[in-house]
Amino acid sequence: MKEDRDLKEFRDLMPPPDQYEEGFGWRTVFMALFVGLLMTPAQIYMHLVAGVEMGSAAQWVTVILYVEVARRAFTTLKRPEIFILFYMCGAVIHTDAEGLLWRQFEVQSVSMRQLGVSEYFPWWYAPTDPDVLGMRSFWMKAWLVPILMVCGQRFVSRLDHFGLAYVMFRLTADVEQLPFPMAPVHAMGMTALADASSQKDTWRWRTFSMGSVAGIAFGAVYLAIPNVTSAIFSEGLRILPLPFVDMTTYTERLLPATAIMISFDLTFLIQGMVLPFWAMVGSFIGLLITLVANPILYRTGVLRSWEEGIGAIQTLQSNMMDFYFSFSLGLAFAVASIGIFHVLSQFRSKNRELDEAGRPKVQWNRLFQAPPGRGDIPIWVALLIYVFSTSCYIAVAYILVNYITPGENNTRFPLWLLLFYGFLYTPMLSYISTRMEGIVGQQVAVPFVREATFILSGYQGAAIWFTPIPLHDYAKQAQFFKTTELTGTRFRSLISTEILIYPIMVAGTLLFSQFIWSIDNVPSEMFPYANQFWELKAYQKGLVYSATLPGEASSPFREAFVPSYLMIGYSLAISAYWLLSHFGLPVFLIYGIVRGFDQSVPHAIIPMFIGAMIGRFGCRKWFGENWPRYRIVFAAGFTAGIGLISMLSLGFVFMTKSVIKLPV
Repeated sequence: MKEDRDLKEFRDLMPPPDQYEEGFGWRTVFMALFVGLLMTPAQIYMHLVAGVEMGSAAQWVTVILYVEVARRAFTTLKRPEIFILFYMCGAVIHTDAEGLLWRQFEVQSVSMRQLGVSEYFPWWYAPTDPDVLGMRSFWMKAWLVPILMVCGQRFVSRLDHFGLAYVMFRLTADVEQLPFPMAPVHAMGMTALADASSQKDTWRWRTFSMGSVAGIAFGAVYLAIPNVTSAIFSEGLRILPLPFVDMTTYTERLLPATAIMISFDLTFLIQGMVLPFWAMVGSFIGLLITLVANPILYRTGVLRSWEEGIGAIQTLQSNMMDFYFSFSLGLAFAVASIGIFHVLSQFRSKNRELDEAGRPKVQWNRLFQAPPGRGDIPIWVALLIYVFSTSCYIAVAYILVNYITPGENNTRFPLWLLLFYGFLYTPMLSYISTRMEGIVGQQVAVPFVREATFILSGYQGAAIWFTPIPLHDYAKQAQFFKTTELTGTRFRSLISTEILIYPIMVAGTLLFSQFIWSIDNVPSEMFPYANQFWELKAYQKGLVYSATLPGEASSPFREAFVPSYLMIGYSLAISAYWLLSHFGLPVFLIYGIVRGFDQSVPHAIIPMFIGAMIGRFGCRKWFGENWPRYRIVFAAGFTAGIGLISMLSLGFVFMTKSVIKLPV
């Protein structure tokens, strides 16, 4: 596989520092409280309203505010301090934006009832009593165990970050010295803010400021005005539609069984400028193929469930049931195969390489010899954390499924399968995926492993789908350790941060989930994104859950899973990969085309493609060789600007809902 030229631009953006400093201090403690009280509700609320993940935005907003306070106090912030603050903000708000709110919806979902799943929800996942759910309150006895389950699982997952993920980082970054081309993205943003804190007028800060102004201007129109007006009047003023415009009913005669959706979210355009160009081109090609293929599939009887007038979301739902569920699995299997082949071939060639002294470039003794001053934890401690956290997952899952909520017809979920997940498959997948992340900035995702093993285990029931299974991919967390290194932050600062933020993270999520639910039903017209997409998501999940229910021979899953469609998707992707490799074309087109076939985000592909074209043929010509660095910092500033204006409007909404209620 030829490495894409765009990704090479990320490799030399930021070399590791010569020394490392402590980033945790008392002034970060106060900002953790600030984030827990303000940013957590914003994360939850904005996801429900616009499907916007406020995690990164809230992080940038908080750091900028802190930098400005420091400047007016005639002090400066070092890069490690800014990074720890950034990390702390991310950890506090990086919770499941749906969380308990999703659970209360899921057990009431129309799709779950239609698929026959509703009666199998375990009591420790969420209460199913309509009287309890009708109270719209988590402060009830029936919610106690589900809340404790959520808190315990989050504690183990935070602890788990310093286990196998850290080992994978040491293997790939220290031993094999892989570049991790995407790691400098956030690290360069930290550098820009550190320059601002020291009052240096650098290109980074100027670029970041321009991005912030653009984000504020767009966020005011796209998010702030609808939020503020909906808080005052019975119906909000939406200048731009949220989350998209559904054009399906206007195009269905020309393009039957094809969802036509247009998004006006400028964030997608900015993302298209930043992400690899050929991946964006591939996504657009994949979308164009579906525009041609879907009418053909409909007229040949494959997309048999579609009807005129059902709209975009129902079109996606019916197409998934008839064809794309199995076809997409085949595409995903092909991508996983390509990624594994790439990793293994690169690993073999790298082991054969010699340095100038004639020694192998891969020196495995570096695993136990960390760079001095970086604050590494011993490898044996990381392995012990991994064994402990995985054992917790296995014990809880086995007890919940086989003793507290036993399966139908005395079926039991096998212990050996849980051990296989935790101690064999997870390490293998994490290593392969982390190497892929370290080489080309992409992960390897092997699809349907959990689902297939659940089905083949013979278990009958639904409880297994809601238990914490030790099946993880630690590639992203390993990349995070690389970003930490690039900012010159001691790793031990992260441990102090985790001890502080966990109780704030849990308390903030519980309190503000309750507050939002008390405002109105979730989903409802007040929360457009959840109102549009949650039922589709529930249908997708319920379709898979139905595979292990009693009487599975006639389950909806069996109807949607067609092996021949899976093989078509797999064969097409492998053939395209071979063709592109043979002619020396960018293989990242494959990843993009697979994303173009993904039936979940068709509204995002067109603006991202437009952004990629503007960046490639416009901005690159205007800014020259500096454009790769400019676009990263500008995108970070744009996200921060949207976050600033969103926080302002959200504060007004919460204040209004808490204090006044004007007559309609």
